[in-house]
Amino acid sequence: MDANIPYFDTSYLVRLYLRDLGFEAVRELAGSGRVVASAWHAQSEVMAALHRGLREGRLQQGTYRSALAQFLTDSKDGLFHWLPLSDSIQERLEQFFWQAPATTFLRAADALHLACAAGHGFKQVYSNDRHFLAAASLFRLKAINIIASPAS
Repeated sequence: MDANIPYFDTSYLVRLYLRDLGFEAVRELAGSGRVVASAWHAQSEVMAALHRGLREGRLQQGTYRSALAQFLTDSKDGLFHWLPLSDSIQERLEQFFWQAPATTFLRAADALHLACAAGHGFKQVYSNDRHFLAAASLFRLKAINIIASPAS
């Protein structure tokens, strides 16, 4: 995979549409390339995350619909390179869970992201999810979070 194409997990993809902590930095990074890569299943995760904002009252109906429409347009226009989930990705995932330490906490969707990124030749991944970031090295991936933590 082209080293100039960043791989975003869903926590970063959502920041392209919502003004969550660090959205400016994520948008700047996305803007530095022609396309952003992510696993195929992230499409449904983004839509669900946007809807969660509506459900929790963080988004008004119009804002939700506008963000969802923009995401769908961007997806159709090729802003994203949706990486397929294949048998080899599933095998990589199975191997991970055979070998993962008992203390490893990783949700299935995040494990799919990491297996997909590694399986498609990425060397680094971007996320703001602490469990995702902690598990990336187990897939031989460098985890990067460009979002500054809020001041304590």
